[in-house]
Amino acid sequence: MDTDKLTFEEAYRQLTELVKKMESGEMPLADSVAAYEQGIKLKAYCEQLLKEAELKIETLKITNPNE
Repeated sequence: MDTDKLTFEEAYRQLTELVKKMESGEMPLADSVAAYEQGIKLKAYCEQLLKEAELKIETLKITNPNE
């Protein structure tokens, strides 16, 4: 799956679903490991999108201090 094409909301939803599945304890070990790897990618992607949003907000604050 190419996470770069997901919105933040889509990536976060997928991450949440993976966590629920893993916490259920019903996934075979190999599937759990694959889900964990995918979860790490999704988490990093969500963090990247949040940092980009924070940078945009800070830039707007600097360029438009009176607003």
